[in-house]
Amino acid sequence: MSIRIKHLNKYYGNYHALQDINLQVPTGSLTALLGPSGCGKTTLLRIIAGLEHADSGELFFADEDVSNFHVRERRVGFMFQHYALFRHMTVFDNVAFGLQVMPRRLRPSKAEIAARVEELLQLVQLGWLAKVYPQQLSGGQRQRIALARALATKPKLLLLDEPFGALDAKVRKELRQWLVEIHHQLGITSVLVTHDQEEALEMADQIVVMNQGKIEQSGTPVSLYDNPENVFVTEFLGEVNIFEDACIEQGQLCVGSYYEPVTTGERACQNVAVYIRPQEVQVLTHSDNNVIASAAVEEIHVVGAQVRLWLRRKDNKQRIQVWLSPAEFRALALQPLQIVWFKPQRLTMFRLPEMVDYVI
Repeated sequence: MSIRIKHLNKYYGNYHALQDINLQVPTGSLTALLGPSGCGKTTLLRIIAGLEHADSGELFFADEDVSNFHVRERRVGFMFQHYALFRHMTVFDNVAFGLQVMPRRLRPSKAEIAARVEELLQLVQLGWLAKVYPQQLSGGQRQRIALARALATKPKLLLLDEPFGALDAKVRKELRQWLVEIHHQLGITSVLVTHDQEEALEMADQIVVMNQGKIEQSGTPVSLYDNPENVFVTEFLGEVNIFEDACIEQGQLCVGSYYEPVTTGERACQNVAVYIRPQEVQVLTHSDNNVIASAAVEEIHVVGAQVRLWLRRKDNKQRIQVWLSPAEFRALALQPLQIVWFKPQRLTMFRLPEMVDYVI
């Protein structure tokens, strides 16, 4: 089932929490609402669920206007950050709870409830824990049970509010992969709230980047990462090096010693900010055409299958982050304090507050 939001606004007193939100969530997709704390992503999720109501605008599930529907009428499954499991109930009873409190005319029989709970516990691979209590489970197991409970009533939508925020990094990464598999297996339309860029990039079919109650940009993870539309999305979605000593003059982009022809259709001389991601910086052990500048190797960190360098520019002391593969690092044979040169393999630049649409 798809979600369609049109011109939605939400106020808390004089505070405009959501400002003219327009959004499409395709059927069967996993959409991530991504942004910093206070940007409005959880408020938007709660409005979709029916836990809060917008002050204006329309909300459609498929072609049905559900703007004024009560939360019970929306058939939404909700998975919270802190599990919200009932401590006095067994795992079985926690998962069965939503079925047991359905109106009598809609409530399945005890046998049907038992079969549904068993099916879901097998789905989350925890069938052997049916008789234990939440306090006997690990954080990862509790979150799996919380998902099983959210799915018990066969909801049309699955809404997830920072579901892995309370877990350690290793468990969080494992559960991300597991949840994506479950999502694709069930084909249920899902909306995930997160402030974790890596989580959104890894899990989502669509990312909606939010800031101060507005949608900055939405699209696939690849399209947002490679073609951000503004400074906020560029800086929020992944690591970047920012070169503010850049300008365009006489049709040439200049960053340090680097020159590149550009066509902007604007004034002959203008200041721009250039953004280069760490993996898109080429490091050379000798000077070459079109390098930005020379730099000293200041720090070398081996992080799993990646080598992360910090370079210090010799001309203006700016620190530059560079990510290399182990093979690239071995080929360069870099040492601390070694002088190197660097240049971009790809860049994005902005004439604030607008983007100069140019990528190498």
